[in-house]
Amino acid sequence: MAKITIKKESCKGCGLCVLSCPKKLLQISGTSNKNGYFVVEITDMKACIGCASCAMMCPDCVISVEK
Repeated sequence: MAKITIKKESCKGCGLCVLSCPKKLLQISGTSNKNGYFVVEITDMKACIGCASCAMMCPDCVISVEK
């Protein structure tokens, strides 16, 4: 099982990772960080295949994927 770590305080909520996930496991949450951005969250960690498309797409490098 893969593990995704998101640095929520650095996320700007651009949504590029959401669009890049082939399993559609990421979404923009209703929770904002200290900068006022609504951050990304994973909906089902167990379903993640660890492809790291989200991490590669993130312009701010706030996502890391471990297999």
